[in-house]
Amino acid sequence: MRRVKLICFGKLKEPYWRAACAEYEKRLGPWCKLETIELNPAALPGEPSPAQVRQALEAEAKLAGEKIPRGAAAAALCVEGEGLRSEAFAAWLEGQGGEVAFLIGSSYGLSENLKARADLRLSLSAMTFPHQLARMMLLEQLYRAVQIQTGGKYHK
Repeated sequence: MRRVKLICFGKLKEPYWRAACAEYEKRLGPWCKLETIELNPAALPGEPSPAQVRQALEAEAKLAGEKIPRGAAAAALCVEGEGLRSEAFAAWLEGQGGEVAFLIGSSYGLSENLKARADLRLSLSAMTFPHQLARMMLLEQLYRAVQIQTGGKYHK
């Protein structure tokens, strides 16, 4: 059974985000062992300088990097990443072996070092979304991917 880790900065505070994610986590249950790790974003002042943002992102990268399992493929969600069609995402996932870690950054994204470490830089869209929505969209795409891989009826 495939192991999938979602390494996210921040928590799902609103009940509707938690409910939506829980639904896809439940649907994924038969196909993968999913673990979501919620990390606290680095504290920043109201209007941080670029240097403060870089420093915070590096601190977050250290935390996230420690959670990526040894030997696991890593995918960093970032706006400059590759936009894959659902079928291509399913094929990429299938080719990664037993364990995959997905990284969702804080409101300032992910550090360049962490993105460079990733096997895939993945963009869910050219648009910008709140991190809670990005998490739910990733879970939906993971479910869609396993449906594509298994010939399920969900993906049309």
